[in-house]
Amino acid sequence: MALTGKYSLQGGYGREGYQLCEKHVNAGGGVLGRPIQFVIQDDASDEKTAVRVYEKLITEDRVDAVLGPYSSPITDAVADVTEKHRKVMIAPMAGTTSLWEKGRKYLIMVISPVELTPEGFIDLAARFGLKTIAMLNEDGLVAKAAAKGAGELAKKKNLDVVFSETYPKGTKDFSDILKRIKAARPDAFVIAAQVFDDLITMTRQMKDVDFNVKMLSSLPYGGLPDYQKRLEKAADFIYSATFWEPSLPYPGNREFVAAYQKEFNRPPALQTANAYAGCQLFVEAARRAGSIDADKVREALLKLRTKTILGDFAVDERGFQIAHKAVTTQWQDGKQVIVWPDEVATGKPKFPTPPWTAR
Repeated sequence: MALTGKYSLQGGYGREGYQLCEKHVNAGGGVLGRPIQFVIQDDASDEKTAVRVYEKLITEDRVDAVLGPYSSPITDAVADVTEKHRKVMIAPMAGTTSLWEKGRKYLIMVISPVELTPEGFIDLAARFGLKTIAMLNEDGLVAKAAAKGAGELAKKKNLDVVFSETYPKGTKDFSDILKRIKAARPDAFVIAAQVFDDLITMTRQMKDVDFNVKMLSSLPYGGLPDYQKRLEKAADFIYSATFWEPSLPYPGNREFVAAYQKEFNRPPALQTANAYAGCQLFVEAARRAGSIDADKVREALLKLRTKTILGDFAVDERGFQIAHKAVTTQWQDGKQVIVWPDEVATGKPKFPTPPWTAR
């Protein structure tokens, strides 16, 4: 798990989800009558380090089973290791479609494809009659996929893409590129950044250069509690897509949120829920298979149709997720409000976003 490095915030939340699941599973009698124990090592947010960690865990430590790390790029790297050793790997923190287009047999997807995460934002923009949209994405696997999905969804909704660009990893000052996007006069703007600090910096610099849009979406991390903590009122009105929310009416979700709050004395984040659900799915598949044999667990997962705290779960023969759906949220007065889809919405979108000078 990414416990240090650029993904350490998200990786830390993921670790806590696995730890909480371990506690709950063991309190309920374990897996097939045996307690479980997570062996969690730091991959330092680095693909090559993660590959070495998984290789060691499987060949030297001889773990009985593996679960996925944080992020699509790292999952992609270690999936080659788990395939080689025929270890089924539920990957609850990876959602980039390309990972499931490589002929892998043992990789199981939990969340909906990242390419579809902008769907709610784009749909709302079209409903509000917006005509133009701009996109800026990091040069990375997940960010590119999110931007690609946003562009394709925008065209389907007759939104004109007036700006689309990829920025290099390591960029620290976005003011010049934001001025160029401002000159394109988009009605809506999608930021796709996998490095959390990039997202914070861009939001602050939008205010600095007085770049205003009617709708702003931050993918995929604008929904993290830390986004609002660091930006405070500047986070209000900003949309994000998320694979999970504490208020969603899914089985066990309310209990999970309460248990996490009690254990860690703060609200859970998306990655916590992802990891917890991934662990739950492994336990359920092992129970149905009556074994932790990878091929038997895989067969059980391919047949499994269920709901977790994230919502619907079902995969096709590739292990690719076909049931789960992301939701769209908006920060309103310091709180996350689900604004799409209508059937699970907890409030209405606040539209349009007022100019920075009026906030």
